[in-house]
Amino acid sequence: MTTFTDRWRELDWDDIRLRINSKTSQDVERALRCSRPGREEMMALLSPAADAYLEPLAQQAQRLTRQRFGHTVSFYVPLYLSNLCANDCTYCGFSMSNHIKRKTLNADEIARECAAIKALGFEHLLLVTGEHQTKVGMAYFRTHLPAIRQQFASLQMEVQPLAEHEYAELKTLGLDGVMVYQETYHEAVYARHHLRGNKQDFFWRLETPDRLGRAGIDRIGLGALIGLSDSWRVDCFMVAEHLLWLQQHYWKSRYSISFPRLRPCTGGTQPASVMDERQLVQTICAFRLLAPEVELSLSTRESPAFRDNVIPLAITSVSAFSKTQPGGYADDHPELEQFAPHDSRRPEEVAAALSRSGIQPVWKDWDSFLGRDAQIL
Repeated sequence: MTTFTDRWRELDWDDIRLRINSKTSQDVERALRCSRPGREEMMALLSPAADAYLEPLAQQAQRLTRQRFGHTVSFYVPLYLSNLCANDCTYCGFSMSNHIKRKTLNADEIARECAAIKALGFEHLLLVTGEHQTKVGMAYFRTHLPAIRQQFASLQMEVQPLAEHEYAELKTLGLDGVMVYQETYHEAVYARHHLRGNKQDFFWRLETPDRLGRAGIDRIGLGALIGLSDSWRVDCFMVAEHLLWLQQHYWKSRYSISFPRLRPCTGGTQPASVMDERQLVQTICAFRLLAPEVELSLSTRESPAFRDNVIPLAITSVSAFSKTQPGGYADDHPELEQFAPHDSRRPEEVAAALSRSGIQPVWKDWDSFLGRDAQIL
């Protein structure tokens, strides 16, 4: 069975780095004139040479975003169900080697969290857990997913990679989408940062979006943890390669791209390559030109000022008032955090800032009975 692993094996990290860094201003100008950029154009748009073209790149990205999505941005919020984890990862606050308080929400606690989130106005929910197959695995999801799904218009998950049949089962329970980030596409670097646990299996994680596509999951989220490898440009290009592969092979699913940069956390590692804010804008806009129809998401990892200025350019989905610990909405416990959010504003403050920029916040744009498979009677 063909998977993205086959394509990944054809890609040489050092060669891609060399090709990106060797792109010229003429290559960038050619990419900006291209009606639908491909791989070579994406290399140019991610290259150091593109820095001088940030203004026309941003203008083109904004024009494409408004054409496809209008003057809107969708709001979602993460609900952390558990910080239990059976992996030891150098960059994550939930890592099993970190001596933090561990907690998994029970049914009553989940109900309290859902009520607090609903009171904030959110209808799109992202369920997040540490990766622990026995304590927070399919049995836990079967128990709690249906009750959560009844309360929200859209439900996505960011949990440990699962098998195809498990994703298919979760879809029957109301799951709309799954976010799964490769962290880095450099196998050796990946091994240095994943010291124990199932997450050490680079290829099981790499092929998770293939399993999602075969299971018929409607929305698949991709991304790399920017700064984990020594070349954020190559990692971002690998995300683009992954996206193009999936769109070709699982064209019934929709896709989203996120741009998480390393943030402070308990026991965290320092970035091996630093992407500054200008380069983040460049990367976001490059992905918009590559894939005008794809959802681009920006989380509360970034500062309020940056988000207010960049969201109107090309972002179509944002989180707000995120709590990165289980129980964080009903009863705040900062000591349990996975990472420290940078934008801690309440959702109505974020919405007001976007409205002043001419962007309409959308709290609900999805109902399961209006899905692709629904029958209109």
